[in-house]
Amino acid sequence: MVLTSSGEVLTNNHVIAGATAIKVRDIGNGRTYTAKVVGYSDSNDVAVLQLQGASGLSTVSIGSSSGLAPGQRIVALGNAEGRGGTPSTAPGAITGLDQTITAGDSSNSAITETLHGMLQTNAGIQEGDSGGPLVNAAGQVLGMDTAANTSSSDTYGGTTQTTGFAIPINNALTIANEINKGESSSTVHIGLAGFMGIGVDNISDASGCLSSTGGGNNGVGGGGGGYTAPVSSGALVCNVYPGTPAANSGLIAGDVITAVNGQTVSSESGLTNILAGDHPGNTVSVTYYTESGSKHTASIALLEIAK
Repeated sequence: MVLTSSGEVLTNNHVIAGATAIKVRDIGNGRTYTAKVVGYSDSNDVAVLQLQGASGLSTVSIGSSSGLAPGQRIVALGNAEGRGGTPSTAPGAITGLDQTITAGDSSNSAITETLHGMLQTNAGIQEGDSGGPLVNAAGQVLGMDTAANTSSSDTYGGTTQTTGFAIPINNALTIANEINKGESSSTVHIGLAGFMGIGVDNISDASGCLSSTGGGNNGVGGGGGGYTAPVSSGALVCNVYPGTPAANSGLIAGDVITAVNGQTVSSESGLTNILAGDHPGNTVSVTYYTESGSKHTASIALLEIAK
C-alpha cells in the first residue's frame, strides 16, 4: 500500500523477508521502482519501504480499525497468486476481532510467527494478497491482508471455505510510525537486515535441504541422503553464496551453526531471531561444527539483505 506520494510503502514483513533485492511496480502509473527497507517488525509482520525516485504517486485512503464489529462488509484487495496486473478483489465480511494466530510460510513450514490482535474475515484471501488492503465500501483501508486458511468439506459437491486474517490498520500504522521515527526496539528493526550469505534449514530437514542443491560438500550444496549431523541442534547450512562473507569464512553446506556472538542457536528460526538485531557492516562471531565434528569459530561481516 502506497502511503505517501513520494513513495512510502506499507507491506507485510514476510513479503520482503530474506530478499536480496526489492522492486515495486506501482499500479497507478505502471512504473517499477527499486525499494529500500526503512524498517520492519518480525513480531508484528509489518515493514515500511521507500521507493527510490518516486513522486506524484496515488495513495491509499486510510480509514480506522477502531469500532469494527463482526458483520462489517469489506473487500480484500491484493496480488492473488502473484498474477500481477489489476489487483484481485475478494468480498466478504469481518467475522472476528482480536484474534491470535500462528502463521506459517507455505514455502518453508519451519518458519512460523504468532500474531495478535488480528481481524478475521471470510473474504477469499489467497497467497499473494499479503500486504494488500482490506477496505470498506468507501474504499478506506481497515486492515492489511496477512494470512489465510482454506478448508474443504469431504462431502460430494462440498464447498471450500476461507478464513482470512488482516492486521488492523491502526496497529500497522503505529508500527510504521515507530519505524519512520527511527525508534528501534526489541520488536522494531530500523534499516536493512544483515545478510551473512547462506541458506539454512533445521537439521531434521537435512535430506531436502542438502539434496536440493546437490554436488557434495563443496560450499554450494551437499548430498543429503548420506548426511550425518555432527550435533543434535543448530541451524544447518544448506548452501553458501559465492563471494559472500560466509563463503570467505570457510563455511560450507553441511556445517551446523550452534552459536552467534555467544548466543545459542538451536534451529533455523533461532539463527534468524538472533541476527534480527544486526545491521549491514556489523561483524558477528559464528560458532559452527563441520560434518566431521570439528568445532570452528569465524568472524563474519554482514552485507545488506536488500540492495
